[in-house]
Amino acid sequence: MFQRIRYRLLLSYLMVFASLLGTFAIAVRVALTRSLTEQITDKLIAIGKGAAANVEFEKGRLTVESDFHPQDLITYHQALQWFDTQGNLITQQGQTVLTLPLLSNKMLQAQTGKIPIQAVTIPIMMSDNGELVGYVRVSQSLEEFDETFQKLDWGLGGGIIITLVLSSIGGILLTRQAMQPIEDNFKRLKQFTADASHELRSPLMAIKINAELPLEYPEEIGPKDAEKFQAIASATHQMTRLTEDLLMLARTDRVSNQNRDTLNLTSILENLIQLYKPQAEVKQINLTSQLIGNLQLIGNSVQLTRLFTNLVENALYYTPSGGVVEIKISRVASQLYVNVQDTGVGIAPEHIDKVFERFWRADQSRSYWSAGFGLGLAIAQAIAQNHGGLISVTSQLGIGSCFIVRLPTS
Repeated sequence: MFQRIRYRLLLSYLMVFASLLGTFAIAVRVALTRSLTEQITDKLIAIGKGAAANVEFEKGRLTVESDFHPQDLITYHQALQWFDTQGNLITQQGQTVLTLPLLSNKMLQAQTGKIPIQAVTIPIMMSDNGELVGYVRVSQSLEEFDETFQKLDWGLGGGIIITLVLSSIGGILLTRQAMQPIEDNFKRLKQFTADASHELRSPLMAIKINAELPLEYPEEIGPKDAEKFQAIASATHQMTRLTEDLLMLARTDRVSNQNRDTLNLTSILENLIQLYKPQAEVKQINLTSQLIGNLQLIGNSVQLTRLFTNLVENALYYTPSGGVVEIKISRVASQLYVNVQDTGVGIAPEHIDKVFERFWRADQSRSYWSAGFGLGLAIAQAIAQNHGGLISVTSQLGIGSCFIVRLPTS
């Protein structure tokens, strides 16, 4: 139980920490992308304005006198293109040119593909009258830009992974340290419960014997005294059952592998069916089974018998006369599945998650034990978990319930 709690705490801690790291990484990447994009755009605008200033317009034609050396443009993966007012290409320099048509109303253009390219379009205006005579488009390859961000992504991703690994190691130590006092207190409480239950058995047995002894000689006591002794015996019986259940819960987790043997689960279920057949017949319940012969598993015979006894008694108690209780067993790979299905009153959907809680009962009329304490299903679940298995339940009100026990074969 505490191991699962530690895992849940560690998983929650890592999920929160990973979310924070992921948010931080995304924020850094977005901010850096925007900053570098703005820098590239500003640089291209400056180059475009310089190229536009070196253009002359004579006799209705543009004459380009560029001061930019083609080799420099090639080195910096840039290119210059000059267009007239109709968008017709006049000349160009460099190799990283944009092949998209000129969009005079759009300053920024981008081209995707094997080599991504970003371009800026600058209008060419006459200095004397401000007349529009053409356009110059400056483009630059974003290949180095993408390589830089690829390295950044690898760095951020690797940093996050390393941080999570180190955090998980620290989280394991912290959760273990945080849970240790709780686990120690729980162990002391379980030990106290076991010791108290054990010590209560003898005085309860003495009370029961002394209460039942006068009932064997009713002629020596009056009717009123007989009722009192009967009430004492009944209360003692309930207290004895409670102490036995508490002792069972306290001992469940302490059963080691040395106390386990190879068992025939089919034989255990067959014995239970024979044991409860008369009770089912008295209540006019059809107790049926679909068993597979000789299914072996490693476990504690007493505990497993108690597990299925609780489930069978529960099914018989809640199934009305004329109903059916069916026990099925199947094997899937290395797992054994035992279904205890009834046509009883069923369980309300809001109570499904609570039926295995200790001392929980929906109400007196629908408690899982007649005059019980709500420990039967908790004991069954504890035994299943102690054997590496689990119990789940499906139910519908007025239709019935099905308890599914999953147990490993080894």
